[in-house]
Amino acid sequence: MRTKSIEILKKALKENTAVGAFNTANLEISQSIIRAADNLCKPCIIQATTTTMDYTNNSIGEIVKSVIDKESNGASIGFHLDHGHNLHDVIKAIELGVDSAMIDASKMSFQENKEITKKVVEHAHPKGIAVQAELGRVPYLGREKMSVNWEEIMTDPKQAKELVEETGVDALAIAIGNAHGFFRERNEPDWDRLKEIRKLLPETPLILHGASDWEGKKARKAVKLGINCFNIDTDIRIAFCTALCKMAGGKHCEVSDPRKILKVARDEVQSKVEEKIKLFAG
Repeated sequence: MRTKSIEILKKALKENTAVGAFNTANLEISQSIIRAADNLCKPCIIQATTTTMDYTNNSIGEIVKSVIDKESNGASIGFHLDHGHNLHDVIKAIELGVDSAMIDASKMSFQENKEITKKVVEHAHPKGIAVQAELGRVPYLGREKMSVNWEEIMTDPKQAKELVEETGVDALAIAIGNAHGFFRERNEPDWDRLKEIRKLLPETPLILHGASDWEGKKARKAVKLGINCFNIDTDIRIAFCTALCKMAGGKHCEVSDPRKILKVARDEVQSKVEEKIKLFAG
């Protein structure tokens, strides 16, 4: 059933647990995510980027809403814009049906970040849409040098408090040494930084991007210290593409119905999402 993402995040915050926010790119991945959550009777957030919106010619919103309505029998599912970079991105995503939108101004100056985040909040809140901001940089492979200065790019706790208080933003994505995709992360997450941010923002859900490879003790420690949501994209892409490659080679070369191939990929992604949901739920 459709539930607002912020309600899912606030519940996780209250219960000192975490949920997964999983990126979709098509019908099959959307079904995988929603079926996994429903199978485990656990809440999750399904999210799309502006790249996916463009790729699907803006049909991803209808796909996600339709799959939630038709396939979710009990799990709470939110629909979120991942990494909107300007007000136009947010407006477009709202039109496509998201209940929550991220404004990623993390590469801007702190003052610019506050200004654009406040504009997005002022536009989104009257429409009942929650807003997630990002402070501190979570590096991407290929976009930045592998040897980053972590002290310079991680989230400043005092600035995090100021950003939330001055903009009224609902949730905050933070940087504690985490990284997107295959970028080499900090040797050890800055746990003290996370504890300080949680202390200063006791009522704000905290999000960790680039979390596909956060497993076991590392993920559980992050939850214990205050993370309420892990964004998962790379693991889903790998699961989907690996299944397709396996189906395309060897004894499966005779398969000519793409739906048969995509079903295997969809089932593989569902298994991966279930694994992550159980990990984050503790």
